[in-house]
Amino acid sequence: MEASLARAEAPESAPDPTAATEAATLEVPPELVAQSLGEWFRAWTTRIRSGDSGVLPVILGLILITIVFQAISPHHVFLSADNLVNLFQQSAVFMVLAMAEIFALLLGEIDLSIGYAAGVGGAIAVQLVQPTTTRWPWWGAIIAALLGCALIGAIQGSLITRLRLSSLIVTLAGLLILNGVMLFVLGLGPFSGYPSLAGANPNLQFLYQLMWGTIDPTVSWVGMAVIVTALACFLWLGDNRRRQSGLVAPPVSLTLLKIVLIAVVAIVVVAICNINRAAFGTLEGVPWVIPIVLVVFGVWTVLLQRTRFGRYVYAIGGNPEAARRAGVDLAAIRTWCFVFCSLTAGVGGLLYASYLGGMSNNVNGGQLVLYAVAAAVIAGTSLFGGRGKVLHGLLGGLVIGGIYNGMYLLGLDVKPQFIVTGLVLLVAITIDALSRRGATSGSAARV
Repeated sequence: MEASLARAEAPESAPDPTAATEAATLEVPPELVAQSLGEWFRAWTTRIRSGDSGVLPVILGLILITIVFQAISPHHVFLSADNLVNLFQQSAVFMVLAMAEIFALLLGEIDLSIGYAAGVGGAIAVQLVQPTTTRWPWWGAIIAALLGCALIGAIQGSLITRLRLSSLIVTLAGLLILNGVMLFVLGLGPFSGYPSLAGANPNLQFLYQLMWGTIDPTVSWVGMAVIVTALACFLWLGDNRRRQSGLVAPPVSLTLLKIVLIAVVAIVVVAICNINRAAFGTLEGVPWVIPIVLVVFGVWTVLLQRTRFGRYVYAIGGNPEAARRAGVDLAAIRTWCFVFCSLTAGVGGLLYASYLGGMSNNVNGGQLVLYAVAAAVIAGTSLFGGRGKVLHGLLGGLVIGGIYNGMYLLGLDVKPQFIVTGLVLLVAITIDALSRRGATSGSAARV
């Protein structure tokens, strides 16, 4: 009894002045405060062991796909220069559509309409450049196609955010509506639903060359050097500015390692593309589709990783109520995300039309959107919002394209392709769930 009274009368213990610091340390990823490359790698391995594996699984998956298909493909041609360039061209649409879908997934939403939004964009552009009917210049057709796709995103985003409708239902309705719109657009003109990009007209040729055109080998090397130099300056100056301002920045050695890796990858890609890939004649140089995809990747990476808009997107995906109380305009940010989602899908539609050499009423937008979602999730983007990067769309699209390409080399039809892609998606989701469970268990254990 006396002990109880003593405890009751005793003053509350003073707050621990180190508690806030320790809490902040738990919240900040340790690799962000590492002072050397060794510390960064130790922190990185600790984070992986705690369940946050990042892009490591998808990179290992790409390596596994490469090894398997190189071993079993006829004449072991998977890693040949011709097939690697073809692989990237086949993956380009998957990558762009996956990067589009990430804008919705980061919010914890989904957009099921991007496959047919891409189809509508491609159909508009191809129809407008037809020399016997509309005769639009290529740049006008591209702008019209992208604006049309952006309008689709604005309408759907407004319905979802202003009227608080389910994104699943709104975009499912959009999938059906846009399928009909695409067929309507394709029915205009004397082409019976199959407008083509064949012909010597420069506007037709420009759209066709988006996928199949190549850059002169010398220009490829010069362009690569300029781009790598610009990226190196951007990374170095950005990290150095953060250090001088007293902000958290990666170690200098890590920044240098990133620059070296970027340079090595760029040199390898350009060297492969500059190999003559033609059985007869000459076919060499970097395909135009590679810089197009990299521009989309770069622009959206800067938007989401380096701007206030991007921080708001992650905040809404992580905790929308907290973001609202912090003064974020949830409706505006969400609407713009759906606009960017459909706009990016329009870029994918242009590449798809170029790949087909025209447009067809047989475009399977439902399959394309499922591949886009699968690509993003396979690479690590969460279906529950708040976690993901544009890089995930790039890597996940390569996984989907690698499976597609490997199956094609083996002479298999789409049935096993669907099965294998679905199994890969299930494995990715299982890894994500186990990683989250491991991360939660680790956090609970630390507490």
